[in-house]
Amino acid sequence: MTRTRRVADTERTLQGLADGRSAVRLRAALAAGTAPGPHFVDKLVERCAVEPEFFVRDMLTWALVRHPVSLTLPRLLRETASEHAQARSQALHTLSKIGDRRAWPAVTPALLSDADDAVARSAWRAAVVLVPDGERSALAAVLAAQLGRGGQETQLSLGQALTALGEVSVPALDAAATAGDPRVRAHALATQRLLRDPDAGFQPAIEEAKRVVALDGAPGDGR
Repeated sequence: MTRTRRVADTERTLQGLADGRSAVRLRAALAAGTAPGPHFVDKLVERCAVEPEFFVRDMLTWALVRHPVSLTLPRLLRETASEHAQARSQALHTLSKIGDRRAWPAVTPALLSDADDAVARSAWRAAVVLVPDGERSALAAVLAAQLGRGGQETQLSLGQALTALGEVSVPALDAAATAGDPRVRAHALATQRLLRDPDAGFQPAIEEAKRVVALDGAPGDGR
C-alpha cells in the first residue's frame, strides 16, 4: 500500500468516526482497530465520550484495546477526571478491558461512589479487575457501603463486583446484612447467596432476600 493510500484511508477513518450514521461510525471504529495507529487514539477516546449507540461504543473500546497501552493508558487516565459522565464511564470500561494495573490509582473513591450510576458501575467493574491483592478487603468495604443503591441493574452490578472479590467480601456483607435500612439488608443477603451459589441468579436471590427482610421483625416472629 502506498503512503498516499494509507493517508487517504486514515483520513476516511477519522472522518467516519464523526459521521452522522451509526453504521459508518461502526465501520470506522472497526477499521481503526484493524489497522491501529497513534493517529486514532485521541479521536477514539473523544468519540467514546459522546457516542450514543452502545454497539458503536463497544467497537470503540475494542479498537482502543487493540492499540499499544503506552498510547492509550495516559489518555484514558485523563478521561476518568472528565466533567462528562459518559466520558468517565467509557474510560473506566476501557481500562477494565485493558487490565493494566497501573491504572488502579485512577479508580478513586469519588468514582466508586459517583452520583451517576453508569459511572459507578464502570468503576466497580474496573476496580475488581485492577485492584492489587493487598487492597481487595478495603475495596470490598468501600463497595459494600453502597449496598441498596439504585435499581436492579445497579444492584446486580454491585453484587457481581462483590462476589467477584470472593471471600474478602464476607465481613462487609455480614455487617451490611444487619443494617437498619431494609434495602441494604436485602441487597446484602442476595449478594451473600450469590457468593455461596453463583448460579442462583440475582433476581431470584433479591426477591427471596426481600421476603426475608419483610418478615424479619413481623408480628409473631418471636421478638
